[in-house]
Amino acid sequence: MFSLQNKKAVITGGGSGIGKAIAVLFAQQGAEVHVVELTAASAADAVAEISTSGNKVFAHACNVVNQQEVLATFTQIGKLDILVNNAGIAHVGKADTTPETDFDRIINVNVKGVYNCLYAAIPQLRISGGGIILNMASIAALVGLPDRFVYSTAKGAVMAMTLSVARDYMAENIRCNSISPARVHTPFVDGFIAKNYPGNEAEMFDKLSKSQPIGRMARPEEIAALALYLCSDEASFITGCDYPIDGGFVKLNN
Repeated sequence: MFSLQNKKAVITGGGSGIGKAIAVLFAQQGAEVHVVELTAASAADAVAEISTSGNKVFAHACNVVNQQEVLATFTQIGKLDILVNNAGIAHVGKADTTPETDFDRIINVNVKGVYNCLYAAIPQLRISGGGIILNMASIAALVGLPDRFVYSTAKGAVMAMTLSVARDYMAENIRCNSISPARVHTPFVDGFIAKNYPGNEAEMFDKLSKSQPIGRMARPEEIAALALYLCSDEASFITGCDYPIDGGFVKLNN
């Protein structure tokens, strides 16, 4: 079950964190993996880990904000079966503390970047006779999180795009779903804590972990396992759905 043999998968932001875990797992399941990152160096660790196991992997340096770069990258990749729109950046701030430059930057990467990849990938999915698109949303689109104004805005847009794409391309055998993680223990989280809470890293890590009812953060590999299911043939009846993977945060955190 959950084989991706003879499938070609593109994972944006696949060089670290959740994206890397997805890239590694998809390769283990037989997919030819294409890691799209801002620079080749950003993809190096994922490529090295996948290559060591003898699986096919390719790195592509591409800024998802630039449509021409995205189109050129997807043309080079050619027909594909799976797109995972994972590339994104975080932000902390309220509506009146978010500068316009920050607002534009987050929307460009987290919304326009997803649109650019959809725009470039759908014609390549058609060549394959259909396929799967998986967008990385967030629980920030489902509940009110403090100090996450523009990030929540962007992830809400990703969730809406998921529904639109699922509806528009259903007849072309293209499925589209999204995943909404809660807090996941990635290098970004460690860096965020070190930058904003110097000297109190352990205390803040424990506090952030316990904000999930289950009492800990998710591991990237747990998000990857859900991604694998949704991109496999076993999930062929699923489209237009969002899947919170949140340790009980949305429903139980009251």
